[in-house]
Amino acid sequence: MTEQHGTDASPERLASALMEKGVLTSDWLPAFKRAPRHMFVPDAIWPGTAGGNRQKRRIVRSEEPRAWWDAVYTDAPITTQWDDGAYTGPDKGRIPTSSNSMPTMVFSMLDALSVHENHRVLEIGTGTGWNAALLSHRVGPENVVTVEVDEATASDARKRLQDAGFVPLAVVGDGAAGFALEAPYDRVIATCSIGQVPHAWIEQTKPGGVIVAPWGPTYGGEAVVRLTVKSDGTASGKFIGSSAFMRLRDQRTERKHVREYLKGKPWPADGVKSTTTLSPDDVGDWHIMFAIGVQVADAFPWMESYAAGSYTLWLRDTAVTSWATADYEKGRTDYEVAQSGPRKLWDEVEKAYRWWEKQGRPGFERFGLTVTVDGETIWLDEPGNPVPPILG
Repeated sequence: MTEQHGTDASPERLASALMEKGVLTSDWLPAFKRAPRHMFVPDAIWPGTAGGNRQKRRIVRSEEPRAWWDAVYTDAPITTQWDDGAYTGPDKGRIPTSSNSMPTMVFSMLDALSVHENHRVLEIGTGTGWNAALLSHRVGPENVVTVEVDEATASDARKRLQDAGFVPLAVVGDGAAGFALEAPYDRVIATCSIGQVPHAWIEQTKPGGVIVAPWGPTYGGEAVVRLTVKSDGTASGKFIGSSAFMRLRDQRTERKHVREYLKGKPWPADGVKSTTTLSPDDVGDWHIMFAIGVQVADAFPWMESYAAGSYTLWLRDTAVTSWATADYEKGRTDYEVAQSGPRKLWDEVEKAYRWWEKQGRPGFERFGLTVTVDGETIWLDEPGNPVPPILG
């Protein structure tokens, strides 16, 4: 029976909304009912927004039960941990490090996983335990292994799973290593993003098995990829839609401040100035960032905002050798650029953007990924059409 909270939010309403969207299918509906989301959400949460990654203020269940319930049964992500647990205050911490994912994303990825009865499933990133519970109902808890790197998160999730009557094998460990003791698996699903597919996941998946994971380049932009593992130890498949997940801890990176690039000098330091007709505002959409990022390696953007909607788009390389800026002001048709270092980062971004335009402005679904022991190749439309890298 549904709890009463004096609100229209409910598991039934959320289920109906997800089914109308086509993301919650009839074969996953029994799992949704058996493992309701509220059983896998902690008391203190920072609700997110649908289709975005901006978190609201903290809500504590005992203090605001109606607001908590409404957040749980809204189709939006919920941040449950900041800064690996170091921050627990009412506002936002620095980096979100655990969450209960947006239900639309949860069921879209589960649908892409194509699980069948008695399939063995490895989940990377237990989080709150909701995904593991849904999988346990679908294939049986004895067929689910879920790995979580954070001990406190893993402990809390294990208790929620037990309280709900699910006992999958919940392991504390580095998800990048998978879990070889229970391999091979028919399916692998990651609830954290990656920039490289750990080869252990491929090695631990049966030939013909499927890996579903959010993948994104260093530059930004991210999408869920569905890979099929082959008998030769390779894996290949297409991207199926946009995503925005927290990074696998093994693949996190630390980014230097802009002052490290300017070497103590005020901007523009030794930057060479020029102008461009490409607006910085045209290169900021998530799918465009992805298309740029799969061509422009080891670089990332940052926006410095000013009054009246103007801003500077900063570009920096991970090697701390090169930087660029492009200034945006409303109403302008040319934009000031400054570039420094051996790589001309704005030129690289502009070249990548022009390539994307020439290909018909493709969305995520036209891109694919092939993984071999020698590395990864991003392709457009078919594996024989690799995306050309831009060499700095």
